[in-house]
Amino acid sequence: MKSSAKNINLTSVDDLFSTEESRADANREKVMEIPLTELFPFKDHPFKVKDDEAMADTAESIKEYGVLVPAIARPRDDGGYELVAGHRRHRASELAGLSTMPVIVRNLDDDAATIIMVDSNLQRENILPSERAFAFKMKLNAIKRQGARSDLTSRQVVGKLETADIVGKESGDSGRQVQRYIRLTELIPELLTMVDEKKIAFNPAVELSYLKKEEQTDLLEAMDMEQATPSLSQAQRLKKFSAEGKCTLEVMCAIMSEEKKGELDKITLTGDKLRKYFPKSYTPQKMEETILKLLEGWQKKRQQQQER
Repeated sequence: MKSSAKNINLTSVDDLFSTEESRADANREKVMEIPLTELFPFKDHPFKVKDDEAMADTAESIKEYGVLVPAIARPRDDGGYELVAGHRRHRASELAGLSTMPVIVRNLDDDAATIIMVDSNLQRENILPSERAFAFKMKLNAIKRQGARSDLTSRQVVGKLETADIVGKESGDSGRQVQRYIRLTELIPELLTMVDEKKIAFNPAVELSYLKKEEQTDLLEAMDMEQATPSLSQAQRLKKFSAEGKCTLEVMCAIMSEEKKGELDKITLTGDKLRKYFPKSYTPQKMEETILKLLEGWQKKRQQQQER
């Protein structure tokens, strides 16, 4: 009896294994050397890349050792790659005179890329309040969109505060603190710059963010006229007047002209001013003890002079 089976070509064992290996290799992330000119910044990247001393140190390190940690990027529709993590390394590589840098290329959607971009930068030290504020806002919006897409038929995945808790998890900030930082994005650029420069404290700045934009502009004028910045209690009153529709320039000037409690008795001596008078080994506590002893000696000397 003739077999009804047709000729079947069986794949050899070697071919089977090589196919599986090639598939695994295709799915494995690779580090690629990509020209710096083909790497573009992330859209609306909230973190500033400055040519400061820290950048100069990074460039020197890269010049000597190369880029030790690959950047992360994703393909662009217009060609090249969009940096997701590694903007500072990219700039330092330029300053070091390199033409390429190691990069891991991933196919990421906008929200996944935003979350990685924010998390990779929030681990840095010396992040400005404005950088943290806009980064938190971008991540919060990305997580909200992911949650909305995950299951449109069930209850909302998480509430507002729960989502904010998730946003702050990587940086150790509570959901409440995340929401307070995001409030800073409502400040006009001039006031936000003053927060970054520590001319306006964080807590008053949060209260001022509730003022209307035109009121914030008037506040700049009032601060300039009175040569003062709002304390927390003053900012809270300004917020209240704004809610009542009474936050005029005249009201702002009246509030800003008030003497702040303890302002006349307060003397601030920064470490930068004092450091040149003490050995490098002195701690702030040791410096304080020495200053108090010197003042005591000065006081006794004055008393002795007065008794003569």
